[in-house]
Amino acid sequence: MSRCSAVAEVLGEPLAGTAATARSWLCVEQPGPWGRDALSASHLDPGVAAELGRLTAGTGVRVVLIRRPGSHPDRHRPVPQRVYLAHTAPGRTWLERASVHDPKELLDLDFAAAGAGTRGLLGSVSADPLLLVCTNGRRDVCCAVLGRPLAAELAGSHGDAVWECTHIGGHRLSPTAVLLPTGYSYGRLDAVSGARLLEGGAAVVTEGCRGRSTWPVVGQVAELAVRESTGVDCPDAVEVGAAVESPGGWVVPVWHEDGRSWRVLVTQRTVAESRPASCGAAPTPAVAFEVGSVTAVGATHRSVSGAR
Repeated sequence: MSRCSAVAEVLGEPLAGTAATARSWLCVEQPGPWGRDALSASHLDPGVAAELGRLTAGTGVRVVLIRRPGSHPDRHRPVPQRVYLAHTAPGRTWLERASVHDPKELLDLDFAAAGAGTRGLLGSVSADPLLLVCTNGRRDVCCAVLGRPLAAELAGSHGDAVWECTHIGGHRLSPTAVLLPTGYSYGRLDAVSGARLLEGGAAVVTEGCRGRSTWPVVGQVAELAVRESTGVDCPDAVEVGAAVESPGGWVVPVWHEDGRSWRVLVTQRTVAESRPASCGAAPTPAVAFEVGSVTAVGATHRSVSGAR
């Protein structure tokens, strides 16, 4: 049976609008094996895992486990575990890092504040980007078969800027990764495109981009459409407003910090009537969101202030 990522590529499933939605990301180092539901099916204390899930619910914070690429045995010894906290809203992106001796310490974080973008909750500020490559093979084999070699190769040249991570959605688009702190997700990555993300400074790369996790699905599609049509690559320059349903789909307002604005019509279509969304899953329809039009509507006085 063909892997789900191979089927999706043959079908030409679009990448835009497939990123997980999260305003903030909490990344917790946890070596050893990861199960299908990695937060609870790992060597992370079950009580801590359950409490993290409870405390982050509804806050806009997504928790992922991370580990170093390559061999990652959990030797069951008390060693410091690295933790990263990122906020993705344009104009207010930041990445903080710390080490904890017990992940239970994280339960004291103010997750509502983290989701809202409050700084200084975790530790020191990190100025370098972080690329998390999904390798959660128990969730989908494509993530292990395609993600692990990519993470290892990129870590060989970029060191601690690259980590393996648990499920970030869209395994049929493997290898997948999320770039922090901006929250842009990517699919069908290779070593060249992955290195470009890490070496490109703050510029947004739209090629292979699934969307910015700050925005809901149709907002992700609209933002990328504006960036591709205008060439704007500053991550802080563009804000997406609330989508309004229309007879043809959704109309999404997009603003630039210089006052320009656009209305983007996002439509939905069926790519295939039946295909597996993940390896071993029952076939379901493949639905994609696409751009119908991008219309400039003139200057505004709205400033980019991040997601609300």
